[in-house]
Amino acid sequence: MTYSTIRDILVEAEQKFNSKDAIRYKVAKDTIAAKSYADLKADTESFSCVLEALGVQKAHVALTGMTSYPWLVSYFGIVNSGNVAVPLDVSLPMEEMCELIDRSDAVALVVDEIRKDVMLAAKQKCPKLRYLISMQKEVSDEEALSFGALLKEHKGSYDYKPNPEDLATIMFTSGTTGKSKGVMLTHRNMAENATCFDMKFPERSVLLTVLPIHHAYCLSMDILKGLSLGSIICINDSLIRMAKNIKLFQPNVILMVPLMIETMAKKLQDVAGLPPEIVKREVFGEQFHTICSGGAYLPPAMLDLFATYGIDILQGYGMTECAPVISTTMSWNIKKGSVGQLIPNCEAKVVDEELWVRGSSVMQGYYQMPEETKETLVDGWLRTGDLGYVDEEGFVYLTGRKKNLIITKNGENVSPEELENRLSESPLIQEVLVRESEGVIEAEIFPDYEYIEKKNISNIQAALQELIDNWNKQAPAYKKIYRLKVRETEFAKTPSKKIKRY
Repeated sequence: MTYSTIRDILVEAEQKFNSKDAIRYKVAKDTIAAKSYADLKADTESFSCVLEALGVQKAHVALTGMTSYPWLVSYFGIVNSGNVAVPLDVSLPMEEMCELIDRSDAVALVVDEIRKDVMLAAKQKCPKLRYLISMQKEVSDEEALSFGALLKEHKGSYDYKPNPEDLATIMFTSGTTGKSKGVMLTHRNMAENATCFDMKFPERSVLLTVLPIHHAYCLSMDILKGLSLGSIICINDSLIRMAKNIKLFQPNVILMVPLMIETMAKKLQDVAGLPPEIVKREVFGEQFHTICSGGAYLPPAMLDLFATYGIDILQGYGMTECAPVISTTMSWNIKKGSVGQLIPNCEAKVVDEELWVRGSSVMQGYYQMPEETKETLVDGWLRTGDLGYVDEEGFVYLTGRKKNLIITKNGENVSPEELENRLSESPLIQEVLVRESEGVIEAEIFPDYEYIEKKNISNIQAALQELIDNWNKQAPAYKKIYRLKVRETEFAKTPSKKIKRY
């Protein structure tokens, strides 16, 4: 069923699944607590009452923190009361966090205690901010109001019904280049994006959410889609403990970015000699069946590797400006090399090799950035900035980023992503960045030092150069790599784990 507001998703889910678990989370090493669908809806409405009591109406409310039940209650309480939620990356530097709070015109901030530095700084740096609400503080004081105390004090129902075209969320892009932009997403954008396609996951599926909660992919596909299916959403408290948490929560489905999948693949390679059914049972559990991947290129070999263990990898493609899903694969309809089929509420066309999309998921625009909005939205079409094409069945194929194109001296266009994807298929390479340097194509590589040590490779430069030489033998002249640079440390990355190109 397709929904047009975020509140509709929550209300319908509560009516159908009422006392059944909605959210599970750890309260101790191996101890799980849970909140039901009824709890979630009641607490959400109580937080809406809190905002009304504070005089926060038709306003912008920022929130930042690790994935948690209070974070979810805050988010739904904000958007379902006619306010606008501004989720912020909890790992941002204090100065940048305060800048985004100020740029978004937030009048209140719901904040995790791990960001005390932001709590203190925001009072001075964000003049429009009237309220600080701490998720963990037990008692309100001069520093901040207590989330828990406010919820108890203003316990009650809140029956506001948002309009589908009302602004629900401003999400700042992490972007690999340039200044972050505040993407304005309506209730319809987000609710329809999450619910307009059927992945045929059964009701009450167990989802383990491992991606940052401020990320559009997590918020849409883990939370909104999960709730619409009556799923049990389990909160992973740390990527370091993900393997242990898989055993503890026993999920059926996990959403990941390719970097996480590749890390997991390396662990599987270490036990390649063992029977797959034993590895599956001990590492993932017999109930685990699907990984949803999005955010970057995933080598096709990964699909084959995980299929050995009875696990489907469903690739998707999207961007924050599309709330975020544009295309996705289904377990029964996979084309290797494609990032999936266009979802039902989205259409696409190619203009000068660039993919343009249109549909009910496309943003209103960038908050207080009219020029950037005008450049990106053309007659209802969103210019994705991605190069690619769509086949006759609606499957999307990506070939690179328009902004990243290398134009050679003889006028040829080279997509650095094409070269990066081919090179990254080698186990020698952990990360690679291809660019133009002094008139030639250069590959800067961060090797997989763990693999190199296992294979007793003594001359890393020579091994990587051989890899480059093999590429050059079959590549056309304008795609040859003429310079190799070896890194000793990882590349700087965006919060969505993409390499920062500049």
